[in-house]
Amino acid sequence: MFEMMPYAFNHNQSLLDSFADFEKNFFGELGRSASSFSTDIRDNGNEYVLEAELPGFNKEDIQVEVQNGQLMISAKHEEKQEEKDEKSGQYIRRERRYGSFQRSFSLDGIDPDGIEGSYQDGVLKLVLPKEQPAAPVSHRIEIH
Repeated sequence: MFEMMPYAFNHNQSLLDSFADFEKNFFGELGRSASSFSTDIRDNGNEYVLEAELPGFNKEDIQVEVQNGQLMISAKHEEKQEEKDEKSGQYIRRERRYGSFQRSFSLDGIDPDGIEGSYQDGVLKLVLPKEQPAAPVSHRIEIH
């Protein structure tokens, strides 16, 4: 039966791995980047640092939101280029490029009010401070 399976589906791989291989072979790296973006997350002791690669986006194209215990990062870009023949007004070339990415991350153990972000040279950097354990509150009970 495995001899009849398409090349992209190897019996030693899961269906998702096979689809990822198919997508990579068919679309190249463009296919991988079409649905998400690369991130690195470092643990610096009292904080995490998340760096997301978003080349080609302007800072205004990027939104970072906290919703229901999730950190949502989204970016949307639209670019249009037109070249027309000056005499006829007909297009010589007209290109459009659209891109949109979105990822979410759990904020378990993170202080959402202390998150800080910056964007430089195509890299979004978010500093995510860890929640500090609440200091035990103690007080004396008056006995009457």
